Amino acid sequence: MLSSLVLNGQSPASDRSDLMVPWWSFTKTVLAATALTLVRDGLIRLDDPIPDQPFTLRQLLRHEAGLADYSELADYHAAVADNQAAWPADEMMQRLDGERLRYSPGSGWRYSNVGYLLIGRLIERVTDLSLEDAVSQRVFNALGLSNVRFAKTRKDLQETHSGSSSNYDPGWVYHGLLIGPLSQAALLLDRLLAGHLLPPDLLEEMQTAKTLGGPIPGRPWVTPRYGLGLMQGLIEGGYTLSGHTGCGPGSVIAVYRISDGDASVCCASFDAGASEGAVETYVVGRLMQALRRASV
Repeated sequence: MLSSLVLNGQSPASDRSDLMVPWWSFTKTVLAATALTLVRDGLIRLDDPIPDQPFTLRQLLRHEAGLADYSELADYHAAVADNQAAWPADEMMQRLDGERLRYSPGSGWRYSNVGYLLIGRLIERVTDLSLEDAVSQRVFNALGLSNVRFAKTRKDLQETHSGSSSNYDPGWVYHGLLIGPLSQAALLLDRLLAGHLLPPDLLEEMQTAKTLGGPIPGRPWVTPRYGLGLMQGLIEGGYTLSGHTGCGPGSVIAVYRISDGDASVCCASFDAGASEGAVETYVVGRLMQALRRASV
């Protein structure tokens, strides 16, 4: 069952927009926004090395730090499939040999959840707050969001429309897994990219993306790119799609925004059972319909 919400278009708010869902890797966009508020406030710099590390915050946010990812581990996939409890983070890093860089920072690109685990730890260290409190104070409160929180137990996920992932331990998402209404995911992205949180220069930095190649079969990207916590790239018609897709056992969420002149629209969609490409394609279709109405 596919549910979605469109903002800023003339289409109705849409079906089941208050559906509580796991945000999966859309959490990365929220962590990136939180980290960038620290840059905004002069507490850290994008291009200074992280303490005791050879890479910068920018490189972490854009997956250019040289880190590997636990998704490479066969034991990880077997443990998740067996509904086991998540390993402690230090054990995961040891199994992955996570301290060893796979390439020199800034010289390549490799999607890494481990990088966002380190971003979460950096946020806690700089703010002297728990990650949940830092995200709430710096992003959710500032953007007027409600009823969004980190899933910490299996029961937390059982309270969401998470499909077959109801027995999944959210601890496997080492950077943290947000859960909340679909409507709040769309609202967050729309307000973030409309400039309600970050100054224009920093928002531009967030959307400065690395090109990752050409079209991806089965997905709407013509030129896929990755910015600072944002999947961003060209789609058909010359529009730029900005947001993030996330997937976990049994479900996919896609939250994206496009603009055309003064008109902009944002859509969040969730599906239990569909592929990433199917949900992204659905979102693009909804966005284009709403943008045409908004431009009339």
